[in-house]
Amino acid sequence: MLREIALFGALVPTLLLYFLASILLFVIVDKLIARSGAYSLFWHPPLVRLGLLLCVFSLLVFTTRP
Repeated sequence: MLREIALFGALVPTLLLYFLASILLFVIVDKLIARSGAYSLFWHPPLVRLGLLLCVFSLLVFTTRP
């Protein structure tokens, strides 16, 4: 795993790129779950969405590490 990437002349950590990719995946998964109506089963849907974002981010980081 690279530690830093040069992006437009600035060094950014690779976790930023993982986070941006996980946001894209989260939006897709969130739309699918919202269409199915599964969020109505939970007491606090925004908290479930935050947990889902963290799970997607963690899964992406842990599966791409060497």
